[in-house]
Amino acid sequence: MDLAQTIALSAGLAWASGLRLYLVVFLAGALSHLGYLQLPATLAVLQHPLVIGAAGIMALAELVADKIPAFDSLWDGVQTFIRIPAGALLAAFAMGEADPAWMVAAGLLGGTITAGTHFAKAGSRLAINASPEPFSNWLASFGEEGVVLAGLWTMLAAPVLFLVLLGLFLIAVVWLLGRFRKLLGRLFSRPA
Repeated sequence: MDLAQTIALSAGLAWASGLRLYLVVFLAGALSHLGYLQLPATLAVLQHPLVIGAAGIMALAELVADKIPAFDSLWDGVQTFIRIPAGALLAAFAMGEADPAWMVAAGLLGGTITAGTHFAKAGSRLAINASPEPFSNWLASFGEEGVVLAGLWTMLAAPVLFLVLLGLFLIAVVWLLGRFRKLLGRLFSRPA
């Protein structure tokens, strides 16, 4: 793997983990097991049938949980403590047998990317869940799954393009998180 592919793999796994951690682990493991994705030795454990099976079961659970508006927000709240550290670890281990300083830096940046993606997802889903009809929630959920699949494909097929798109996405996330902060400030400052 060249440097662009390694950085794209590290950043891509972190980014996608903020949206659909279990789907990412399942796909990376299954694709690697089938020979379609070359993972560094530090991520070889993802190809183990036990890891693929557990990630597949959790991906199915998340597929269902994400479609239930009230439960979706609770699920995202719990996943905050799982997705972010997992995304950081995937980003660090995606660096392969690199200098430990590079791995730590990748883990720190990967955790930040995962957190930004996760909080943007959770915040937007919280706003969508306020809608009384379930269709917008389902549309957002299926959209997130499609974005993860398209993002991972782009990460593998065109790593430099993926990194450019990720940069634009992160700029949008910073803007979106600022909007959520202002919205929450207005909600909590209203007189009762």
